[in-house]
Parts: sequence; C-alpha cells; structure tokens
Amino acid sequence: MRFLHTSDWHLGRSFHRVGMLGAQAEFIGHLVSTVREREVDAVVVSGDVYDRAVPPLSAVELFDDALHRLADLGVPTVMISGNHDSARRLGVGAGLMGRAGIHLRTEPSACGTPVLLPDAHGDVAFYGLPYLEPALVRDEFGVERAGHETVLAAAMDRVRADLAARPAGTRSVVLAHAFVTGGEPSDSERDIAVGGVASVPAAVFDGVDYVALGHLHGCQTLTDRVRYSGSPLPYSFSEAGHRKSMWLVDLTADGSVTAERVDCPVPRPLARIRGALEELLADPALAPHEEAWVEATLTDPVRPADPMARLAERFPHTLALVFDPDRPPDDPDVSYARRLAGRDDQQIAEDFVAHVRGAGPDARERTVLRDAFGAVRADEAVREVAR
Repeated sequence: MRFLHTSDWHLGRSFHRVGMLGAQAEFIGHLVSTVREREVDAVVVSGDVYDRAVPPLSAVELFDDALHRLADLGVPTVMISGNHDSARRLGVGAGLMGRAGIHLRTEPSACGTPVLLPDAHGDVAFYGLPYLEPALVRDEFGVERAGHETVLAAAMDRVRADLAARPAGTRSVVLAHAFVTGGEPSDSERDIAVGGVASVPAAVFDGVDYVALGHLHGCQTLTDRVRYSGSPLPYSFSEAGHRKSMWLVDLTADGSVTAERVDCPVPRPLARIRGALEELLADPALAPHEEAWVEATLTDPVRPADPMARLAERFPHTLALVFDPDRPPDDPDVSYARRLAGRDDQQIAEDFVAHVRGAGPDARERTVLRDAFGAVRADEAVREVAR
C-alpha cells in the first residue's frame, strides 16, 4: 500500500501578518496532484488541520474544498485532530464523511478502532490517536497520573490489543500528534507541556509498522518506522533551514517500509540575517536574500533611525526586526527579554523565587510550581475545547 503522510496544515494561519491562505490553497492543489500522479492509495493527516479551535470561514471553506477533491479521487483519507484543533468541531459529521472515504478520528475513546483499508495483500489497519490532553483524558484511559507518556502508552495498549485480535499479517499504521523524544522543535509549535514533561519516547509506539507523527514542523526521521512529515509551509523564521515536504510511504506485504520525500511548494524562501544596519545594506553576499522573507537582527550598539524603512529598500519583504546590540553580558542595559531568552515558565518562576528569597525553591516547591503551571494550561485547554 502506498500512502501520503502529511500534517500541520494550520489552515487560517498567517506568517508575520502575511496571509497564507493562497499558499495553503496551492499546497492543497499540490497534494491532490501528487495523489493522482503518484497513484497514492491513502492519505493520512496527523493533526493541526486548522490553526485555532474556531477557524475563520475562509479556512473552513478551503478544508471543505480539500475534502471534496480527495473524495472525488476515490482515495481514502484518515485524519486526526491536533492540539490546535477543536476535536469536537473537526469531528462534526464524521460518520457521514466516512461514507465518502474521509475518516475523521477525533475521539480518544476510538483509539483502538482502526480504519481498515485493503490492498492485494490483505488489510492495513490505520489507528487514529488524536492529540491527547492528559488532564482531559486520564479518566478515559484509567491512568492515575496525567502525563503525556502515560496516556499515549494507554492508548497504544488499546491499539496493540486490537491488532493482536486481527488475522496474522494485518499491517498497521498509527497516526499521532505528540512531541516524541529526539524530535527537533521550532518556534511555531504551541507548547503542550501540560502535566510535566511534554516529550514521550519513540518506544511507546512499538509493535506497529509505521507511525505518522504530527506536531513538530520540521520533516524528521526518528526511526525508519517513526517519522514527522512537518508542516507543508513555514510558520516561523526558526524554520528557515527546513525543506518543506510530505512522506510518500510504501508499505509492503511483510510490513517493510520505504519512504520518499515529496517537496511542497513554498511561496518565498526564508532568510535570517544579522549585523549592523549599514553592513546589511552593503554586503554583496546577501544579494540572494533580496526576494526572501527576511528576519533582520541588528547588532548596532545604538538603535539606528528608520531601520525597517531602510532595510525594505534592499529587502522589500522584511517582516521581522530584532535588536540585539553587541554588548558584554554583564552590561546593565541588556534587555529583560534577552535575559529570559530560552527559559520556560518554570525556570523563570524558580529564578524569581531565588531573587526574592536568596535561595531557589526546594523539590517540594518546584513540584507546587510545576503543578500550578500545569493546572493553568489544562484550564486553558478546557476553555478552548468548550468554545
């Protein structure tokens, strides 16, 4: 069986205030063309179809168009909800859509119920594990402590139990939306660190033939059988080095896997440039970036006048401007934001306790802080689901 693995469409999202709907529509056209030209048997979409729980009408219309075009090809599609999606909204009409070959898997309770797609060698079982918010699904999976690894392990237990009851030789594909250890994140993914550690080991998915991951925006191979497709378009300048693509996966009769990257059309390259303003305006080596979307970091010790306007004369698609003056680390003028760069909420809170009290929190106090941050994030997730 040949299937196309994609994820993280984020329909409705913009890139630094630049609308991406046209580029997203172009990607959908490319996806449909690839399915037709490469004789794809199935499409899997591993979550974050939309960028937010209540997407704009234009994004919903594009999604509707994508489903109609895939259904017209007669190629089954299996799709799960991600942490950006409203699972309940995305799942509306799932039963009816399933009759047209569009299989939406948004309910945690259905993790162990696969979509069965046959080929010449028998059935392939596609199991959809939507994004599992630990605080919201702990009762469903009967786990004592809500954590990402715990709930995903419980979901995979259901997958393996169902697979064990099927005829010998049944091949299996799992769709999951998670942060798996070894994956490289970017700046455009929403934090899912609720209930402590966010990442889960790849070994959680042992026992299946292929794991089609979503959430991280860079295309990555964790093992031959566990891969991220990444987002088809860039959504932050941290993705400047990404090659945007999908995985074209061939699953043989004995469950062996081969995978090929299929490049996606990107409207403009991304460039991150750094230096003093006058250097950036004069450096001939930067000529290839003049038509790119640009993030410029200025290192001038004194902020120059009209930097964005001057940059735009040479780099008309400059979208982001960062000031990072070259100063010694102990300079009192180093910005607060720069001091906090790369630190998460837990670390910032612990630093504050140390600053006020003269000593950092002990183990019990760190647990209290971690639980407090987890409760806030879980409450935000509950509110978003209820919207």
